[in-house]
Amino acid sequence: MENLDTQKQVAKFLLDINAVKLQPENPFTWASGWKSPIYTDNRKTLSYPEVRSFLKKCFADIIKTQYPDTELIAGVATGAIAVGALVADYLGLPFVYVRSSNKTHGLENIVEGVCSKGQKTVVIEDLVSTGMSSLKAVSALRNLECDVKGMLAIFTYGFPVAENAFKEADCKLQTLSNYNALVELALQTGYIRQEQLQTILDWRKSPETWGV
Repeated sequence: MENLDTQKQVAKFLLDINAVKLQPENPFTWASGWKSPIYTDNRKTLSYPEVRSFLKKCFADIIKTQYPDTELIAGVATGAIAVGALVADYLGLPFVYVRSSNKTHGLENIVEGVCSKGQKTVVIEDLVSTGMSSLKAVSALRNLECDVKGMLAIFTYGFPVAENAFKEADCKLQTLSNYNALVELALQTGYIRQEQLQTILDWRKSPETWGV
């Protein structure tokens, strides 16, 4: 995880621009069918130059410090294509992106762009929920024999299932902010009330059964 100042600043940005919404009394329905008090759309960060520049620099600083031998940046489609490209441009590195599935025409690629065997790669993601789609991208790159060093994401819900999945895949995950930091800030700033807190925390313990 990133340092606490970064976690709080990213959480503040996400709340300020409505990239994250918390509605425990009027929950959202995810594509999976899960009911949720939170909805996250980090693509909104691209519309705010200050926010996207901050995220880009945070990612780049981690890569320069912890993965200084990185040779390739890969973005996970579609949410992390743009921010991944921004990071790659900032660092002067090649960029590819990973589709959710192979194209059904042409070369039927799942990885778009040019990568090579053994290329030291850092993957950029916008949001980690269960981790399945994120790790599918990692698997696609490894199938092309890229040397995936780790994944960096803007935000994670911190589900145990995701943490376990990343461990099993032997892929290090770091995020700029997370659910705990966001909920804490939301409470401090009056975005949510104290009496809503337990409901919001309960959801993360069992998201698949919450609200059913």
